[in-house]
Amino acid sequence: MFIKASPDSSLWTRRQTVRSLVAGSMMFPAILNDLLASSGGDAAGNAPKAPHFPGKAKRVIFLFMTGGVSHLDTFDPKPRLIADGGKPVSDRPGSPRYLAPKWDFKPGGKSGAEVSELFPHLRECMDDICLIRSMHGDHNDHFQATLGIHTGSVSFARPSIGSWTSYGLGTENQNLPGFVVLAPELPYAGTQVFSSDFLPGVHAGTRVMAGADPIPNLDRRSQSPKVQELELSLLDRFNRKHLQARPADPSLVARLKSFETAAGMQMAMPDVLDLSKETDATLGLYGLERGSTKGFAWQCLVARRLVERGVRFVELIDVGSHDNWDAHGDMKTHEPLAKNVDQAIAGLLKDLKSRGLLEETLVVWTTEFGRTPNTDGPNGRSHHSGAFSSWLAGGGVKPGIIFGQTDDYGRSVIENGVHIHDFHATILHCLGFDHERLTFRHAGRDFRLTDVAGNVVKDVLA
Repeated sequence: MFIKASPDSSLWTRRQTVRSLVAGSMMFPAILNDLLASSGGDAAGNAPKAPHFPGKAKRVIFLFMTGGVSHLDTFDPKPRLIADGGKPVSDRPGSPRYLAPKWDFKPGGKSGAEVSELFPHLRECMDDICLIRSMHGDHNDHFQATLGIHTGSVSFARPSIGSWTSYGLGTENQNLPGFVVLAPELPYAGTQVFSSDFLPGVHAGTRVMAGADPIPNLDRRSQSPKVQELELSLLDRFNRKHLQARPADPSLVARLKSFETAAGMQMAMPDVLDLSKETDATLGLYGLERGSTKGFAWQCLVARRLVERGVRFVELIDVGSHDNWDAHGDMKTHEPLAKNVDQAIAGLLKDLKSRGLLEETLVVWTTEFGRTPNTDGPNGRSHHSGAFSSWLAGGGVKPGIIFGQTDDYGRSVIENGVHIHDFHATILHCLGFDHERLTFRHAGRDFRLTDVAGNVVKDVLA
């Protein structure tokens, strides 16, 4: 191992030394816990915490479909829209025309909830799902709406719902982050969707990407335990000296905590990502080929393995800010995207249920907004925040129900509207939080995920 000297000094600088030693080792947690305790850094830690009251869910798997899934072609059938397909919306010259769904709807399970042919596997799981057909948001642009469904704000960067969950509950496994994001590509709004913003940095989402190297630099670089011990001893000396001069620096404490988490991940994450011991039956449930490390099926199976090991919030993002569900020109582009996620999500629900995990795991499926009943391009639909569909399953919600209703064309909510603030308040309630009390003081005021709004949707609670 070589350490580059400072150009104007024969001595190593602390920054250069830390950079050379950041590979970590099994001794990192003990050393840094001691450092954090001695520097008053407990606030930046992520130890397990009790919620406001006993929640039925202990963890969340958040499935986000990028681009705006059409509720009218998936979970909200509209016979009137089918009948009026091709007719102009108004008498005005050049008026757009109603676009009939391109896929048939069929009832699923004993509940009879109708789901389109885009999601045949999910349709089999409707008895375990609480389907909300009356979602609505605040913005019709991708960036702002994506930010809104994640942070509650469409205009300012704020902590993600995953960060709030990590902040409120901590992690059950100190060798893994409290918030993990499985995303092959970044969605609209980029890393802001899993940022901790003003919350301590330890609560930011840790991104894992599908492929041969899901987490860069996961392997240790030290040649032997003895070398690691010497490196860590030197790092310990520098850190203690640095902290003594800066006892109230929250960014430094957060950085040291991130080193601890990284070291823990070097021990625990290889086991999470090793799917070799999963049975053929389990892989088949998700539609995952043995040895594959790509696709939404891989993301779903890794998500199950993460929550099994104590991660509080796992978000799965299917695609990025291009080639997604944003079907302006042709709704047929929904087909390959649905095929990528349908069996995988159904497999996840069935797997969690068979292992007794679904009762304490809240599974959330959503997108940033819905789509218009009328045409935009020749055979596509435009953005529509006024009405869309989302669903919940597992910890704390009633299974096999439909909540809310839109009008005959799916344009407006006419019964039991659920704003994104209500959606967030309900998720937090399932975890045991009063959304008005889960706050963090920043810039002179107490902030919360639901801003100054939001009501728990009690009719969907078990």
